[in-house]
Amino acid sequence: MGRAGFSVQNTDKPEEKPRLKRHYLLRIDSWIDSTLWNAGFRAVDMWEDITIFFRRFRVRGWKKLFFEVLGEGMTLGTAGTVLLLALALPAFEETKKDWRNRGDFAVTFLDRQGNVIGHRGIIHENSVPIDELPDHFIKAVLATEDRRFFEHFGIDFMGLARAMSENARAGGVVQGGSTISQQLAKNLFLTNERSLERKIKEAFLSLWLEANLSKKEILTLYLDRAYMGGGTFGAAAASQFYFGKPLTEVTLAESAILAGLFKAPAKYAPHVNLPAARARANVVLTNMVQGGLMTEGQVIAARRNPATVIDRDEAEAPDFFLDWAFDEVQRLAYRFPDHTLVVRTTIDMGLQHAAEAAVESSLREYGEGYKVRQGALVMIENGGAVRAMVGGRDYGESQFNRATKALRQPGSSFKVYTYAAAMEKGMTPETTVVDGPVTWRGWSPQNYGRSYSGRVTLMTALAKSINTVPVRLAKDELGLDAIVDMTKRMGVETPIRKDKTIPLGTSELTVLDQATGYAVFPAGGMQSRRHGIAQIMNYSGKVLYDFERDEPPAERVLSEQAMSSMNRILVTIPVNGTARRAALDNGIVTGGKTGTTQAYRDAWFVGFTGNYTTAVWFGNDDYTSTANMTGGSLPAMTFKTLMDYAHQGIELRAIPGIENPLPTGTRPQAIAKAEKGKTDAKTIPELVRPRSLSAESTRILRDIQRMLKDAAPLAVDLQTTASLAKP
Repeated sequence: MGRAGFSVQNTDKPEEKPRLKRHYLLRIDSWIDSTLWNAGFRAVDMWEDITIFFRRFRVRGWKKLFFEVLGEGMTLGTAGTVLLLALALPAFEETKKDWRNRGDFAVTFLDRQGNVIGHRGIIHENSVPIDELPDHFIKAVLATEDRRFFEHFGIDFMGLARAMSENARAGGVVQGGSTISQQLAKNLFLTNERSLERKIKEAFLSLWLEANLSKKEILTLYLDRAYMGGGTFGAAAASQFYFGKPLTEVTLAESAILAGLFKAPAKYAPHVNLPAARARANVVLTNMVQGGLMTEGQVIAARRNPATVIDRDEAEAPDFFLDWAFDEVQRLAYRFPDHTLVVRTTIDMGLQHAAEAAVESSLREYGEGYKVRQGALVMIENGGAVRAMVGGRDYGESQFNRATKALRQPGSSFKVYTYAAAMEKGMTPETTVVDGPVTWRGWSPQNYGRSYSGRVTLMTALAKSINTVPVRLAKDELGLDAIVDMTKRMGVETPIRKDKTIPLGTSELTVLDQATGYAVFPAGGMQSRRHGIAQIMNYSGKVLYDFERDEPPAERVLSEQAMSSMNRILVTIPVNGTARRAALDNGIVTGGKTGTTQAYRDAWFVGFTGNYTTAVWFGNDDYTSTANMTGGSLPAMTFKTLMDYAHQGIELRAIPGIENPLPTGTRPQAIAKAEKGKTDAKTIPELVRPRSLSAESTRILRDIQRMLKDAAPLAVDLQTTASLAKP
């Protein structure tokens, strides 16, 4: 019986445990249900109480309309505040830079021959405190640039309304609505690029300046940092340049001329166009009278006796290049104790003037027909020295450097990086690829003529700028990483987007990037070592930096096989490809590639000889389309004009890796002459470069220089020296 009882107890225990668990689970489930029901009931009850409470505030009639509008306004205001905050953040990022100390450097720039070409950095004339400036000068500036400067908070809505009214009445732009604070924000942090984004940033930064600086500090910075024409920055420097006197001593007539320069320094610079400067000064005097700052009787003497200026030559500084070189100096010289420096640059002023003339003459002759208003150019000598840089048509009108800062789509001129990656992988110009419909991640690119050629060689595909082939190479053989890596290795500094469309040149680059990358080809596949600074010295003559001494030697970025393959292809493009107008005279062998972007917004030609690499871009700042301008038209013609000039009287270098790299008087020369004959009706007038030394004399002098540099130092006999020193 005991055993039986024991057995019964054992069978009962397992049944009790599940019952106990079910009991607890039921209690938990019941608690959850009741809690949720009570919470919902209380929420409904609370909402009922709230509704009843707010019923006492319900309005009807016209009051309801008022409160509805007020409520919508609060909603829109909240959304607007969030939007403004999102727009303000990019602007305020600019203030994190060391904008105050940009002027800590005082740099005198020399060209490659040692001639002074300009200054940058600290205003070389000491900044004059506002309280010490002539009263009529301050009034002239405020009457012309910002009459309510001491009353507004950075943005003058009344002044903006007045300017809009005057412009509407005149039927054109006769007054600007920007305050001095806004103009200073642009000078300190932004560029002259005309875009909505820049105007938004300018507005927020002007508010930031007003919150962080006093009115006197803002006005002082404005007077010291503004470009005043003639290569001068700041009113103090301009006073010395134009009148040969300190700013504290200028007369009312001279003040009027200086105040008139802020709007358009290149247009109204008195050493270039004195009648225009005096007419502008008369407008300034009128503004002073209309603004109630002076009476007509007080300004009549200045009207009758306008200011005269010091006779200056009209040689202009290469300002776009100097701006870029100044940034390079700050990057290199921040570690030096001396910040008052003399810098020998790489610029060749003969080539610089020729480059400026080539771009300007192209725009004057063909700009209206092609509906293009801007151009940029960079020329690099084999070895990396930047010899010329054009950042736009007119530095006085816009200091935005389109050669170094404007990011534009390169179009087909980007294809060389894809093909270079393919050659590096082992392909050759004779490798065949199918030119046919291709789809990659839902994208189906088409060729320019919307036709296909079937199986083609890589040489034919690049020469004819076929679109499907580089996309097929990226999709099936290379991948995007290999293409992006190749651009970096070849010296492109702008980050490249890893997008499926980049083989066709949709990722933006600068003109300087393009010149740097293409310069690898004539350098034999080595780094181009782009640079604009040859030496940095202090005023004692001590060399603080020397490019040849302090920079590492060039590294190989393309194998000899890949370099040779690319050069073999690229030299055919000016002969039977898309760049026939770029073929140089006298049979000088040229390689390069054209580029034209969607809707004809950008047109490129980037080409090289054994001596120079030049990148040329034409387009519009507002990204509007041109009139069907392609890279093989105006950019190629401008390239030819400059390169024909540059190759006069110099020793020609060979493009490595190709057959017959130098003129022989046979087929290459005949081709060049034939192409010239075809385009004579449309080519830009030829620039003639005077020959100072023959090519042979130049070679001999270079050999002597090289031998002197490599010669061992003379051994000094101390005993002999001591005996000679005795009387």
